[in-house]
Amino acid sequence: MDATEQKPFAEWIGRQSESFDVVSERLIKSFRAIFEPHLAPLPAAIAPLGIHWCLSPAVAGMDQLGADGHPAKSLSLPPVPLPRRMWAGGELQVHDHLHVGDKVRKVSTILDIVRKHGRSGELWFVAVGHAYHSDRGLALSERQDIVYREAAVSGNSVPRNTSSAEPTMTRPAAQVWSVVPSSTLLFRYSAITFNGHRIHYDLPYATEAEGYEGLVVHGPLQATLLLNLAASQGVGIPLTFRYRGIAPAIADRELTVRAGVDGQRLWTQGGSGAVHMEADIDRGVA
Repeated sequence: MDATEQKPFAEWIGRQSESFDVVSERLIKSFRAIFEPHLAPLPAAIAPLGIHWCLSPAVAGMDQLGADGHPAKSLSLPPVPLPRRMWAGGELQVHDHLHVGDKVRKVSTILDIVRKHGRSGELWFVAVGHAYHSDRGLALSERQDIVYREAAVSGNSVPRNTSSAEPTMTRPAAQVWSVVPSSTLLFRYSAITFNGHRIHYDLPYATEAEGYEGLVVHGPLQATLLLNLAASQGVGIPLTFRYRGIAPAIADRELTVRAGVDGQRLWTQGGSGAVHMEADIDRGVA
């Protein structure tokens, strides 16, 4: 992208927050009800992969929410002056499995804040690091990339650079999972992650206020499917899992989760061939 880059909110870099949660049996049961049969096989005492994205969500009262359903102000995120926020991708490192009953301490750190101006308008990128600790030590470490965008243009049903990707040639895949992310599935995932973002459950808001083609499938929902498909490819878990959102996936449309023939490259793909999220892994050990 041809863009000028700035580094605002420098005083936020390095700011940390801490939260606590429990990998409860009820959480695991709810998680399995959403994702099975698309979970990697693990021993009963081990929590499913991706469940950490359900831990320690931002909790705010109803009077603290913005128009999009997110908390309007957060002590853990800078006050970026753009209204539309999306989970763009990141990198996850798995050091240890989370176990049923683990008490988890999550330490979050602002890593970087970048403001860009280019042909697609103004964009802000915020990188946040999360470290998940159990009583055994560090279990997971992650960098999440959050992108903030300008408001949708009035009268334009699809905002620039947020429409579905163009059809692409199907890549060879060694394994394919087929999922139809219904509005009920999206609602359940919003509930288990305490995610109030209205693009996932409020169809008039998603289409009229933010200009999407329908309800938007959560980024971490797709990442959970990709992570579990990667882990189901053979012995061991992905030691490092890198993922990047390409284009929004829309509810009630076919979504396939694919692993390449090398077992290291993965992606989600729509029925037209459009790629929605890409991932790659470095293989770990069990």
